[in-house]
Amino acid sequence: MAKDLPLGLPELPSVFEPVVALREGGDAMTRALALAPEHGAGTLAWVRSASRIEAAVVLEPELPLAAARAAIFAGASALADALAAYGPPEVPLTFHWPGIVLVNDGQVGRIRLAWPDATAEQDEPAWLVLGMEARLSFPRGWEPGHGLHQTAILEEGWSEDEVSCADLTAAWARHLMANLAEWQRVGPGSGFTRMAERYLARLARQEWMGEARRGIDPASGDLLLDEDGTRTRHALLDALAVPA
Repeated sequence: MAKDLPLGLPELPSVFEPVVALREGGDAMTRALALAPEHGAGTLAWVRSASRIEAAVVLEPELPLAAARAAIFAGASALADALAAYGPPEVPLTFHWPGIVLVNDGQVGRIRLAWPDATAEQDEPAWLVLGMEARLSFPRGWEPGHGLHQTAILEEGWSEDEVSCADLTAAWARHLMANLAEWQRVGPGSGFTRMAERYLARLARQEWMGEARRGIDPASGDLLLDEDGTRTRHALLDALAVPA
């Protein structure tokens, strides 16, 4: 017997308005992008699904576009924290640069970011859309080996009876707002540092990083690698999807 899908999300902070629920197969990112110009900050679109979690929220950062893209780090940490709240404490939750989310070294989801196409790097964007998606379970008929290095939340120790797409979506939204509020409240200096440190603590050391000391440029969100007196820069913009 199919599990009933939740009709709505658990209670959220009042900043989230409107909240738009989409049916299985919906695209939260596309819906949020369509709503962003008219409804603005706080608009949240999410997908009611038994096999995945997917949501996107509209932000209106008071920062130049280049610096505002750092919201992707708040989104990634929020998803990891949401998953950790419901899952086994011993299971590692990590990232691949910049927005791939892994559970037990298997890719389970990603964070996405979009902005108005005509916005200059030094200008404040009218809006950003920050999206997340993660796989709760594999589709029927899935066989090991179909997706190298991929996994699903329910394959890694999370209980289907204790967590749902609505629970995880709401948890992500709450953690995201807490992360963004800390960034804004504490200020662009130390606030950004806290957010970056939280993200970097979960950033897996991929082969191309070597043993370099890692940091994030607050002006651009670029990943900085320092080793033997040499600094290399990996541009966040180059790593992200084409803007909307």
